Amino acid sequence: MTDLFQSIKHVIETRRTTKPPKMNGQRIPDELVQQLVELADWAPTHGHTEPWRFIVYADGATTDFCQQHAELYKQSTPEDKFMQDKYEKLLHMGDQASHILVAYMRRGDLPKVPPLEEIASTSCAIQNLLLGAAALGIASYWGSGGMAYHQSMKDHLQLREEDVVLGILYLGYAEQATGEGKRMVPLQEKVTWKK
Repeated sequence: MTDLFQSIKHVIETRRTTKPPKMNGQRIPDELVQQLVELADWAPTHGHTEPWRFIVYADGATTDFCQQHAELYKQSTPEDKFMQDKYEKLLHMGDQASHILVAYMRRGDLPKVPPLEEIASTSCAIQNLLLGAAALGIASYWGSGGMAYHQSMKDHLQLREEDVVLGILYLGYAEQATGEGKRMVPLQEKVTWKK
């Protein structure tokens, strides 16, 4: 195996999720985050629609986003289902993160490209970004909780109806190394060879 393959294999196998409260608050230089979105930009794309989009929140904007996210939850949740602890979690989710990125699929103008392919392409862009972060020693978390998938988030971000939020990415540094990786289903149960 080549050195390049070994390097890529190492990054893929050692990438882990770090929950934002476990990040240490140290700031990532904006230039590194820019390099990560540049990696994201090399995702595969059918018909060159390049549907991935990122809204990057840095510095005080991370606090603003978390406040807005918590308020979206409060405004969109019936009083009998509202949970104060969930509100507080959303409010403080980014306290230790350096940057927060909202990743979404912006539907392209080629009707022949199914929405599923645009979502898959955007997911590949996110994976490129996460692998790049891991290679740089940057902790990451791909969050889908709170209001990420709700219409109120799309409205807040002024997205079009056909666009889809795929998650909220938290980037930062962490003191503790993440744990060992594991897979619950053996690979042979996930792959069928035909010869």
